[in-house]
Parts: sequence; structure tokens; C-alpha cells
Amino acid sequence: MDTEKGYPRGFRADSIRQETGRISFRSDSMQTDEAAAELSQGQVGQENSTYLVLFKNIDSGNLEATKEFLDRNPGVLTASLTSNGDTPIHKAVLSGHINIVEEIVRRIHDPEQVLKIKNDNGYTALTYAATGGTVRIAECLVNKCPGLVSVRNSKEHIPIVVASLYGHKHLVRYLYNHTPLSDLDPDGSDDHKGKNGAMLVTNCIVDGLYGIALDLIQRYPKLAYTRDSDNDTAIIALAQTPCAFPSVPRIRRVYKLKLGHARAKKILDCICGEIPNFDAAQQKNTGLHQALFKAVENGIVEYIDEVMRHYPDIVWLKDNYGLNLFFYAVSQRQEKIFSLIYNMGAKKNILATAWDKLHNNMLHHAAYRAPASRLNLIPGAALQMQRELQWFKEVESLVQPKHRKMVNLKQKKTPKALFTDQHKELVEQGEKWMKDTAASCTVVAALITTMMFSSAFTVPGGYRSDNGLPLYMHQNIFKIFIISDAISLFTSCMSLLMFLGILKSRYREEDFLRSLPTKLIVGLLSLFLSMATMMVTFVVTLMTLVGDKISWVLAQFMLLAVIPLGMFVVLQFPVLLEIFCSTYFPKVFEKPRQSSANV
Repeated sequence: MDTEKGYPRGFRADSIRQETGRISFRSDSMQTDEAAAELSQGQVGQENSTYLVLFKNIDSGNLEATKEFLDRNPGVLTASLTSNGDTPIHKAVLSGHINIVEEIVRRIHDPEQVLKIKNDNGYTALTYAATGGTVRIAECLVNKCPGLVSVRNSKEHIPIVVASLYGHKHLVRYLYNHTPLSDLDPDGSDDHKGKNGAMLVTNCIVDGLYGIALDLIQRYPKLAYTRDSDNDTAIIALAQTPCAFPSVPRIRRVYKLKLGHARAKKILDCICGEIPNFDAAQQKNTGLHQALFKAVENGIVEYIDEVMRHYPDIVWLKDNYGLNLFFYAVSQRQEKIFSLIYNMGAKKNILATAWDKLHNNMLHHAAYRAPASRLNLIPGAALQMQRELQWFKEVESLVQPKHRKMVNLKQKKTPKALFTDQHKELVEQGEKWMKDTAASCTVVAALITTMMFSSAFTVPGGYRSDNGLPLYMHQNIFKIFIISDAISLFTSCMSLLMFLGILKSRYREEDFLRSLPTKLIVGLLSLFLSMATMMVTFVVTLMTLVGDKISWVLAQFMLLAVIPLGMFVVLQFPVLLEIFCSTYFPKVFEKPRQSSANV
């Protein structure tokens, strides 16, 4: 599937709608009431305008009027009502009124002759039903004339293929149980049967009907690489369906999706079983090369891993620009696919030290800014810059030392210079993000510091008049007050210093890797601790003043004191955890563990 077909189902359906949408009437005279009376008396000179009456009755869902008209004019069942040759059953199916469809079908005595009538666009009533997607209408037609499932339209598509083009899953499942498999066999003498089979497979993969696609490919393995009417193959369709595999983070732990993953994996197994039998020309003609790079772009690591398992030499494949799969994985920032390179032994070094037609080595590709779709998965410009640095450092460790100073042809720059040039804007955005965050938190930390400092000299209960000591000095609750106040003061001061450090930082590229995130982590953690101990100080003060006399009030105060802490955790903790993990446990690349003997 090319980029023009980003939404293949809708794209194909539009071409069909253009055919079905042209409905006009054969009527030279519009004297409908007179014509109806004349036809009932045997005068048929105004038959076309009379048919308009029937069409209106069908379209409005007027069953009784339709019955009455058909009782008077039984021969109208094979008549054309519109300029494109639609018969009453065509119009009834298009209108979607099931009761009228059933009534017309009941009156048909020769279904093979009537129901197989095509309009001028080559559509039978079942083809129209396939575009509408109503299973009950299709059942009514198929039960009356089973052979309808094999009648092709002007594009040589049988009804089940038309239904799959429009994404009618329930109707596709129903028709699949009633369509002869010979109509989908790619090995038959009729080339259109193979096109229908291939079209059904690709549509089912795109629309998530993996069970049907798997069954067809298992019966006819050739359908894995047969081109359909849109020049797609199952190999390409599967490579553009990341939701079919569990490495996509948006969908997990759902039984229905797990079942779909399992079926998609079986489809991939069937496809990969055919790959070793291909020569170079067949690999290109079947779309395997295109599919592999699409799978890399979509991050489907299972797809690449399975193909490499069946055909290891596929790692040497290059596109028109001279990029191998791992170069492309770097440029698309697909870390799971890039991590496969660590399991390739000596091949890893050869793959990592190649270059493309513009003399960009792998480090140059890491120096280019990541696609927006990948960067937007990471919260905050500062963390995005950190991830870009992690990519650059990781690739730098793989390439030859000589390649780190290699100049490309287009920009005439080394990888490091190219990285700086490509990430100027991101550095500025990261600086703004860090400063805005630090400035906001500085205000809060300064406010807490001020309050806790003043609280230390305005203790609850006041002071003794004789010696100036706190009145509740010897009570345990007073000790809790002093400790929590001191902790809150010290941690707020620490937080203030960290955020001031962020504001005064030089914001070099390397600072985003460890220095700035560390300051932000310490600042946020100390700010949270200062807020928590401040709430403890507040509650202890109330308990000291009120005592046990109105304990139910104290319980409410304690509950309310927890709310701001909970809000802080909900709003700030996810970002804090993300920063902490990406800084100290960056599991971006899944390297194999080395044994102690190899260290």
C-alpha cells in the first residue's frame, strides 16, 4: 500500500460509490397518477413514469403500497426503474427496508433469472447488499439464490470482496461461510479468482479479520504474495498494521486483541514460510522489500524478527537510498527493532559501519532529529532532548571511531556538528520547559520556606511566662511538630536551591543527559517532602490546640490535609517517575546480557 492509500478501505469504497451514486429516472412525462391508472388498464405508454411510483413506495418503506402495486403488475419485477438499469430488488436493497426486500424476494419464482440481473454498472442485488452491510438482507438473497455469492461486478469483485472493501465485518463473516473457496483460489485458470482471494486477504488484515485471512492463507499459501486489484499483497498489508502485534503500547491485556495477535502471528508464519523459496526478482515483485521497511517504520519488531528467522540474509537488504533495515530503524527511532542488531555477532559491526548514497553513516542518521510522531511520545522537550542524546551516544558506541568524524555529502558536516545543527530548536524548547517548571516550583518552595521558618518561632500554645520555654515542650506531640517543621524547612530550602540551579544552568546539550534531569528529580522530591511535612506540622498544631475534646473535627482536618498531597502525586509523580527511569534506568535498547566469562 502506498501513501496515497493511507486509509485503503475508504479509498477503495469511494470508487465504488461513484458508480452506485448515479441514480436518475427514465421519465419523459411526470404525470404519475394518470400513468398508474393507464398501466392498470393495459396501456403501457407511460411505463417509466409509472415505475417512479413504485420506486417512491420502495424508497419510503411503504410496504402496503408496494404490495398493491406488485399485485397489479407482477411483470415489473424484471423491469428497469432507473437510467442505470436498477430493478425493484436493486432499489429495495439500496433503500435498506428489510420487509420490502423479503416481500419482493418472496414473489420471485425464478431466482436464477431475476436475482442475477445486473444493472448497467454490473451490480446485482447482493452486490448492493454488500455495500450496505445489512446481514439480514444478504441472508434473504443468498437463501433464495445461493449462486449470487459468485457473481462478479464490473470490476470483477464478488460480493464478499465488496463487503470487505466497505469494512462490514459481520457480513464478511457470513458471506465467507457461503462463498465457494474455489472463487478465491489463486491457482485456478481464472486470474480474477486469485485477485479476489488476494483482495479479501489484504482487506481482512487491514480491518482486523485475521481469522479469515489466516484460513485463506493456510489453504492457499500463494495468497500471501499474490497482488490484489490495488497492487497490494498480504505481506505489505501486515507490515502496515501495527495494531496486529503486541509491541504496540496502546493495546494490551485484552482477550479479543490477544486473539487477534495470535492469528496475525500465524498469518506471518505462513507468509514467512514462503519467503525462502523466492528469488531476488520475486522478493521485489511480491512487495517484501517494501513491507519490511514499512514494518520498521511502524515499529513491528515481531514482523522483522520472524522474517529474519526464516531468511537471515534479509538484513543486507537496502532501499533506493542505500539504507539497510537498521539504518532505517535509527532514522525512525524504533529502538526495539534496532536492538535486534545486538544479537547478530560479527554482522553487527558490518551493518553499523556502512553508509548510504549521500555518505550518511549510521551516526549521521542518529544526528538527524527524530520524527515528530516518535518525539511526541515523550513528555516535555527536555526529556525529548535527553532521548535524542541517548540515541546518539548508543549509536556512537557501535560505529567505527573513524566514522565519528566522517563528513556527509549534503550538509558537509560530521555527525556531532549535524546533531547540534538539527537540535538547536529542541534545546531551546527544552531550556524553556525546564525554566518554566523550575520557576513555578521555586515560588512554591520559597513560600513553604517562609511559612516553616516563621512557624518555628510561633509554636502552638505559646511560651511560659517564667522561663520563656514552649508551653507543650515536654509532650510527644510537640516533638513531632518540631521535627516535621524542621524537615519541611530544610527540604524546601534544598528544593529552592535545586530549582535555582536549573534556572542558572548553561544548558549545554550534554546537560540534558544527566545533570538537568537530576536537579529536577531532587527538586521535585524535596518539594513533595516539604509539602508533606508541612501538612503534618499543620495537623499537629491543630491537635495541640484542640486536644481530644472535638476529635471528629481533627479527623476531618487530617483527611483534608491528605488531598493536596494526593493531587501532587497524581499530577507530578508520573512525570517524576518518567524522568527518573529515563535518567537512571534507560531501558531504551534491549541489549543481551553478557556472561561473566565474556566481560
